Amino acid sequence: MVHKLWNQFPRVKAQLTQLQPYLVDAVTLPNRPIHKQILALLQSGGKLLRPGFFYLFSEFGDQHDDAVLRAGAASLEILHVATLIHDDVIDHSPVRRGITTLHTLYGSRNAVYAGDYLFTLYFNEVMKATHDMQELQLNINSMRDILTGELEQMKLNYKRNVTEEEYFKEISGKTAELFWLSCRQGASLSHSTPEIVDLAGQIGLTIGKAYQIMDDILDYDGNAKQTKKPVLEDLKNGVYSLPLILAMKGANRAFKPYLSKKEQMTAEDVEAVQQLVDQYDGVGKAKNTASELTKQALHLIQQLPDESGRQDLYSLTQWLLNRQQ
Repeated sequence: MVHKLWNQFPRVKAQLTQLQPYLVDAVTLPNRPIHKQILALLQSGGKLLRPGFFYLFSEFGDQHDDAVLRAGAASLEILHVATLIHDDVIDHSPVRRGITTLHTLYGSRNAVYAGDYLFTLYFNEVMKATHDMQELQLNINSMRDILTGELEQMKLNYKRNVTEEEYFKEISGKTAELFWLSCRQGASLSHSTPEIVDLAGQIGLTIGKAYQIMDDILDYDGNAKQTKKPVLEDLKNGVYSLPLILAMKGANRAFKPYLSKKEQMTAEDVEAVQQLVDQYDGVGKAKNTASELTKQALHLIQQLPDESGRQDLYSLTQWLLNRQQ
C-alpha cells in the first residue's frame, strides 16, 4: 500500500501503486531468506519519495513511455534500499521501518553482499530505462558520489570539531545526490528541455540537503514509534549531525566530558548530550537551516513551467519540512 502522503497527489499515487508490484518482481535474490527480508523492507511503508519526485519531474517532458519511466523509478528505489542495507550494517541498526535489519538476522557479511547484489539490479533497471551512454555514465557517477559520501562519514566519526562545511559535503553525497539523480532523471527520461533537466537537478540537491537535516533533527527530537527506528542512534555511533554541530558552537567545553568518551559513552552520557543540544537550541538552529534550504528549493520550483506538476512539487516540498517521521 502506497504511503498516505501521496493521497494528495493522485496522479503520482497511481504510478507508485503500479510501481510496487514491479519492484517486487524486479528484486529477486537466489537466497530465499534474504530475498524475503528485502521484500519485507520494500513493503514496509517506505514513502517512495525518490520515485515520487522522479514521476513529478517526468511531467515536464513531452514523452511518457510507461515502461521506461517505471524502470527509471524502480532503479532509484532499488539503489536507495541498497544504501539503507549498507547503512544499517555500518550503524549497527537493529530496526529499519519497523523491520529487523538484515545484518541483525543474517550477519554483516551477508547483508553487505545483499546490498551489493541490489546494486546490480539497480543497473539492470537503468539499462531498461535508457541506452544513452551519457545517462549511463551519469548514474555511475552518482553511485560513486553516494558511496564517497558514505566513506567521508568515516573520517568525521567522533570528530568533536567537525564543521558545518564538512557536514554539508558529507550529506551532499550521502543523501542529496540521490535526490538530485531522482529529480534530474525524471526530467531527462521524459525528454524535458536541457534547462528543465538542469533546474530539476538543482531542486533535487537542495531538497535532499533539507531532507537530511530534518532526518538528523528527528534523531534528537523524534518519536521512535513514529520514525520506526531508534532515536539518538547517530550520536551513539559517533555521527555528529547538524543539531549537535550548531549546539556546540561556543559551547564546546560543555560537551567535551561526554563526547571525549567516544565509544565508551553510557546511556546517561547520551541523555546528557541530548539535554545540552536542547539547552543550546541545536534543534531550533538546525530547523532554521532546513527552512532556508526549503525556501531556496521553493524559489527554484517557481521557475518551472506553470503546470499542475509545479504546484504538486511545491506542496510536497513544504510537507517535507514539517514531517514528523
